[in-house]
Amino acid sequence: MNERILLVLPCCIGDVVLATAALRALRRAHPTAHLTWAVGRWSAGVLHGHPDLDALLDTGDAALPVRRPSDCLRFRAQVAAGRYDAAVSFVRSPLMAAALWAARVPVRVGLNSGGRGRLYTVRRDLDPRAPEHEADIYLSVLRAWGIDTGGCVPTITPSDADEAVMRQQLAAQGVAARFIVVNPAGGANPGMTLTAKRYPLDWLAQVVNRLSAAADAQPVLIGGPSDAALVAELAARLAVPSAALVGALSLLQLGALARASWLYLGNDTGLTHLASACGARAVMFMGPTDPRRYGLYGGDSLTLWRPAPVSAQGVAGAQRAWDWARDGMPPDEAYERIAAFVGL
Repeated sequence: MNERILLVLPCCIGDVVLATAALRALRRAHPTAHLTWAVGRWSAGVLHGHPDLDALLDTGDAALPVRRPSDCLRFRAQVAAGRYDAAVSFVRSPLMAAALWAARVPVRVGLNSGGRGRLYTVRRDLDPRAPEHEADIYLSVLRAWGIDTGGCVPTITPSDADEAVMRQQLAAQGVAARFIVVNPAGGANPGMTLTAKRYPLDWLAQVVNRLSAAADAQPVLIGGPSDAALVAELAARLAVPSAALVGALSLLQLGALARASWLYLGNDTGLTHLASACGARAVMFMGPTDPRRYGLYGGDSLTLWRPAPVSAQGVAGAQRAWDWARDGMPPDEAYERIAAFVGL
């Protein structure tokens, strides 16, 4: 009988994308195991059809599916029903460690962040104030279990069907052969809201105008259904014609779009990590969060950030009073950095 292993990381999109590097290492170490990922509905779309996975376990809409007693009981029952031989958790909450213990998973591998993972049988001690990249943290959990993680990077591969839908949408919009994908949104998910992470629209418009002219590339603006007003506001500030795909594509179809683009521009958000993991040439604008923790990881990527004071607690303590005019990278500097990156 094949070993059954559960990987636990419900939220959010960027974290789930970064953790696919650890998934690759886990599959390589256990090629015949049945691998299941416990993931929330917000993020599950990036994992549909992933070749290293056998199944998804739906943890619902909450960022942490064990916060309330009723939710904890439901999650424990889901895990117990799976009869897993081992669980690998990237969740820092002691409630998750307790839920996996209560579900009687014999081998429990996880993060001991600030002493909150004592119920794991294999622990990776973590100082929450020490800046480490999230992808490296996830990989280090597996190394604590004796798994080799060398050469593993976040990887998402959209299907041919995703590619076909994306191409149909581009054709319907009359998009030219060379295009730049621009995502002005981000900073909002089930776990937090921090819209200060968004690069200012005026600045973003200036960068896009210059890049579009220099590269002869049409901007394609993207966003979720709730981002229509934001995308329209950016379009109004552009000096060049743009197309908009708002709420029109699935996560993997957006990944296919990014992969097909000449360049992807986005904020510190899950879609930017997704674009990079899908193989896009990607640029991330960063503000009140630390690139050592959350910057783009591997691939053909550029993370733009001016050194400034940021919280030692990571995104949980990110500055709500971030001042882009004072601390951020202005559009002229951003354009020059991007132009050098793409060889303009």
